Amino acid sequence: MILQLLADNALGSFMGMEMFDRSDFLELLVRFAFNALVLLVLVRFIYYKISGRKDYLFTLYLLGIMVFLICFLLSNVKLQLGFALGLFAIFGILRYRTFQVPIREMTYLFTVIGLSVINSLVNKKISIAELLFTNFAVLTIIFVLERVAALKLTHESSKRIIYEKINLIVPEKRAELIADLEKRTGLKIHRLEIGRINFLQDTARIQIFYYEQNPNSADDADLMVDSDNDD
Repeated sequence: MILQLLADNALGSFMGMEMFDRSDFLELLVRFAFNALVLLVLVRFIYYKISGRKDYLFTLYLLGIMVFLICFLLSNVKLQLGFALGLFAIFGILRYRTFQVPIREMTYLFTVIGLSVINSLVNKKISIAELLFTNFAVLTIIFVLERVAALKLTHESSKRIIYEKINLIVPEKRAELIADLEKRTGLKIHRLEIGRINFLQDTARIQIFYYEQNPNSADDADLMVDSDNDD
């Protein structure tokens, strides 16, 4: 009986919704596959190959897929402007409370969201060539910036440490202080900043700055967390 009902009503409907629309479903599959391929190239073969970080792979993949599906499925739904803006404002209030998300990872998050929105909402006014060019241009630019420009530029990184030899923090012993820090850390320090000094514990907070060729994505934001209890 159910099969007959579906056949009589062009695969029928349920609760006002069509059970199956061949053209729309095929469009969803094609666009989803294309967007998934773009995300694979961006996240796996560009971002992960450069940074080597696995902690953001899950977030980038899933965020891109969810944004695509939300935009695609709601593209034909008549929404009020306030509701539509509120839907995407959700991403603005997401917070990672374990540590501050580095700006580089936030840029990748924005890129994943942007490409997923483009691939899901593009309509007949945009040609396939324009869509392919947009995705290819974004991937190419990111690849060039990551692999070519980064190889020629040095990056200033920093670490905040707790130092116990406060007798060396005076200006006239700056060279001796840097030499001691370089011996302990194994880093070539080109400058430093002395922060809070605790005379009760004979410690001082020192921010050291050094250059590195291939900086880790786990940048200074993770290292700026206070590790002592002198507050």
